[in-house]
Amino acid sequence: QVQLVESGGGLVQAGGSLRLSCAASGIVFSRSTLAWYRQAPGKSRELVARSMPPHVTNYAGSVRGRASITRDNEKNTVYLQIDSLKPEDTAVYYCNAVWRASHWGQGTQVTVSS
Repeated sequence: QVQLVESGGGLVQAGGSLRLSCAASGIVFSRSTLAWYRQAPGKSRELVARSMPPHVTNYAGSVRGRASITRDNEKNTVYLQIDSLKPEDTAVYYCNAVWRASHWGQGTQVTVSS
């Protein structure tokens, strides 16, 4: 059974930083594509950052230069660091892993106050 458990969300002031974590189990982590998506109220879910093994990363234009996705294959954990947070970064952030199928975490709320 695949489980993705996100943590690290919360309330942050604009200009601050946040690091989200996603602990995975039930997948071959080192061979999985891992990603962070987000969904703001009234909007569609959108890709924030993706990590494809072994070392390829992609970022949405809205966070490029402010975000960093990293993976720890020994801890089976993927991280998303976002700096210089903006109110428009407010959303529920979801971890996604693709290993034979697409799997989702339950989401963690990030709220950026102005």
